[in-house]
Amino acid sequence: MPKFLSQNIEIAFQDYNETSVANRPAIILVHGFASNSKINWVDTFWVEFLQKAGYRVITLDNRGHGLSQKLYDSSFYPARVMAQDVINLIDYLNLEDVSLLGFSMGARISAYVCLDAPERVRTVIFGGMGINLIKGMSNSESIIDGLMAEKLSDVRDKAARQFRIFAEHTKSDLKALAACLASSRAPISVQDVKNINIPALVAVGDQDTVGGSAEELAALLPQGHALVLEGKDHMRSTGTMAFKRGALEFLEQYDKKFIKI
Repeated sequence: MPKFLSQNIEIAFQDYNETSVANRPAIILVHGFASNSKINWVDTFWVEFLQKAGYRVITLDNRGHGLSQKLYDSSFYPARVMAQDVINLIDYLNLEDVSLLGFSMGARISAYVCLDAPERVRTVIFGGMGINLIKGMSNSESIIDGLMAEKLSDVRDKAARQFRIFAEHTKSDLKALAACLASSRAPISVQDVKNINIPALVAVGDQDTVGGSAEELAALLPQGHALVLEGKDHMRSTGTMAFKRGALEFLEQYDKKFIKI
């Protein structure tokens, strides 16, 4: 993956359609905590799905994740600071405006992109993040402890074990993830959410206790729409076809003049 400097930090990214469909609408995919662009978007066939629909697909590895630079100070990881990496990528690629698709932590980052650079965002999809965008995460400390434990067998908390198992599966830097989690999950205010006046789709599984209700968050967004993924929890909603089809239907409402299916 190529890299660029954002706030003096190396950020890895991939522009999958740079030459073939450069004149078509661009969408940037922002992955979730402890994941990376390959696992979140390539392995789940999102990149292929959106390419076939005519999109210029761009992914990045968030700081502390994947092939991007690892940092061990939590002050580098507030979601609003991480959002600047996405904005800087938009500038680096000389894009006029983009759609954003963020999952979980990536949705939180995308929300701040919408707040800080609304003129750069055409549409946004918040995946795996509903009303808990506002409520925040209550068990961060136990998850941090689980990430920093000497070995998995020492981790007793159920949620912490799930995150530790996933982090080991993605071959993540556990120390960097612990630093990230310490500051990246701070809640966004209700007023800030109401200020995101951009067409927004909130797609969350009906069994997703991490993300919370899609309908409740969508109701607060001036142009919000809810997509409830039936029978899906947080982890199992990522690559589901219902999510892909709902996302594409939403995107096409605003991009019909560009896309030829």
